[in-house]
Amino acid sequence: MTHIITALCLRDSACVQVCPVECIVPGKPEAEWPLYYIDPDTCIDCGACVPECPFEAIFPEDEVPGDHSAKADQKFSRNDGSEVYDGHDDKGEAVHLEKVRTLNAGDVVDLRPDIQANYDYFKTGPGYKAIGK
Repeated sequence: MTHIITALCLRDSACVQVCPVECIVPGKPEAEWPLYYIDPDTCIDCGACVPECPFEAIFPEDEVPGDHSAKADQKFSRNDGSEVYDGHDDKGEAVHLEKVRTLNAGDVVDLRPDIQANYDYFKTGPGYKAIGK
């Protein structure tokens, strides 16, 4: 089992710093792969990344919610939004994401599609080449 970074991810990168097996990578190109992704073949399911995420975007695969209840102004990045997010990662470097949506408190979103997107990134997407498979 692996952990999954969901569409609540705004590319902070703190998760990358604490991963003992270096299995978390930023999606590239960002326009197509806006999140960070966890290589399911390398992840040891230690959970070190979970408390580091300021957006609470990381879940064990079997706990990714199908009915996540949003907090006020929580962002959602899944290529269907019309907003732009400009922020900074944990190192102070600029983060620019397009196609983001701001959720209202209590909005319910299904985060389960991010499970397949994570696997797709490493099986057929750019992550496949990035890890040398």
